[in-house]
Amino acid sequence: MPAPPSAALVLVHPAPLERLVIPAALDGHAGSNRATGGVAQLAAANDLDAIRAWLARFTDKQTTFDSYRKEAERLLLWSLVQLGKPLSSLTHEDCLRYQRFLADPQPAATWIANAGAGGGRKHPRGDARWRPFHGPLSATSIRQAMVILNVLFSWLVQAGYLAGNPLALSRQRTPKAAPRITRYLEPGLWQEVKNFIASMPQETARDRAHYYRVRWLFTLLYLGGLRIAEVGGNTMGQFFVRRDRDGTMRWWLTVQGKGDRERLVPVTRELMTELSRYRQSLGMTALPSPNEATPLVLPIGSTAGSTAGSTADGTAAKTAGRANGSTRDTTFAPASRPLTRAAVHTIVKDVFARAAERLREQGDEQAARADLLKQASAHWLRHTAGSHMADHHVDLRHVRDNFGHASLTTTSIYLHVDEDRRHQETDEKHRIDW
Repeated sequence: MPAPPSAALVLVHPAPLERLVIPAALDGHAGSNRATGGVAQLAAANDLDAIRAWLARFTDKQTTFDSYRKEAERLLLWSLVQLGKPLSSLTHEDCLRYQRFLADPQPAATWIANAGAGGGRKHPRGDARWRPFHGPLSATSIRQAMVILNVLFSWLVQAGYLAGNPLALSRQRTPKAAPRITRYLEPGLWQEVKNFIASMPQETARDRAHYYRVRWLFTLLYLGGLRIAEVGGNTMGQFFVRRDRDGTMRWWLTVQGKGDRERLVPVTRELMTELSRYRQSLGMTALPSPNEATPLVLPIGSTAGSTAGSTADGTAAKTAGRANGSTRDTTFAPASRPLTRAAVHTIVKDVFARAAERLREQGDEQAARADLLKQASAHWLRHTAGSHMADHHVDLRHVRDNFGHASLTTTSIYLHVDEDRRHQETDEKHRIDW
């Protein structure tokens, strides 16, 4: 291991990029990997400015920006705090050392939020308790982090800021094993989730609002195959109906998805029924109007269009009537903003966790299945839907188009069958069966 850096240069605690103050000796203006020849295409004079210039390219895509900022921030802080050297002086060996660090960020008190309590809790970026990590990274997360950092280094080389990419030597690809989807729920376990949702309490207005929202959210993720980011990024006005060649009226959903690609998702009769059920539970018309701006999934608001009093997951406190001693439940109406990605994730994880506990209560023989269910997340529903569609012999070309796995280019017209057949087969063979 290298000798510890000079104490005068060490940052005591990591800080977010926007609050980070780096000593001149560590800011990278004279980094050993700085490009010395050619014409620089960046005005950045130090590593922090160079990272900000790279991140500025993604400000219009919040999810991508947050992910890229997190990885660049972690590497920069590790380089400064752990090695006492600028990011622009990192070597290939340093990058390999960082990769091992991600699997076990130590010392935990320096790097992991709430390390003494087992980690996991997030703090706002302006909070003194903020840390770059919430625990060790999985092998998949480490690979993703290194891919993002390779993008960063490659861009800095292309921009004339760095002389070379220290991760370039790690890019040789090893032979890949045949892909195998493991993060999905087999039909019996999926039935346990549906059974739990069906058993959720509906005694109060708040209970009913939560039940209908959960039921609709799981329907949308499973029957629509939507990604978690697509739930908050699309609206009910993107549902539309059109007549096929046989005169049948069919509903579709236009989804703006990953990479700003647009795809058409067949809206089955079940999905349309659940949409109407959800909207009517909110006091809305059964069917959406064209170009309606209502988000696909709403927070539970106290008044129409109001978000006052909302909690972190977008739900409002039941306060109406309590001031005068009344115990009557408040009337919940839709708010105007969508659920955040984090709120959707929290709702889905909570349902899976509670369904897992319900399954565990059935006996020790269900422990393994309960453990698997507790690991599930929103993206598991997408994998589950795709796996179940394949099991029911839905044409894989239809699955590809439903899920947006391929761009809808002119060439793809020759690869998939017509859309009416895709809609009919999805409707007949892909069901949720509440």
